[in-house]
Amino acid sequence: MQTLADGVLRPLGFEVLDVQVQNPGRRPIVVIRMDRLDEQPVTVEDLETASRAVGAEFDRTDPIAGEYRLELESPGAKRPLTRARHFERMLGLKARVRGEGHAFTAPIKAVAGEQVTFDVEGQGDVTLMVGTFQGNLAEFPDRHR
Repeated sequence: MQTLADGVLRPLGFEVLDVQVQNPGRRPIVVIRMDRLDEQPVTVEDLETASRAVGAEFDRTDPIAGEYRLELESPGAKRPLTRARHFERMLGLKARVRGEGHAFTAPIKAVAGEQVTFDVEGQGDVTLMVGTFQGNLAEFPDRHR
């Protein structure tokens, strides 16, 4: 579903950050978290445009059997960090990291290519390769980044 949604939204200037299916045993809710490719804040109008486009494509391709609800949302306070650029935008802020034998919340210290370095209390610098761990913003910025 992420590839399907991204194929619809990318030409419109949006990026799919995350797709989750909630309530899978009942009436599912497909939640698509998106951002703008130009890194400006996501507006209500953006969400409406994206929802109509993805809804039409999902109606056409029917990726989920039966009834479901489709919700599109902006990244919000727990923004997924999936690309090096996402970490660069949030330098200095804390991220929640899970994977590659690590589970910590620490400030993003540096980004070099696809490697992200975190300043982990009690451990010092921990450098991980983007794509080998899950990262989410754990500290909301004081301004849009």
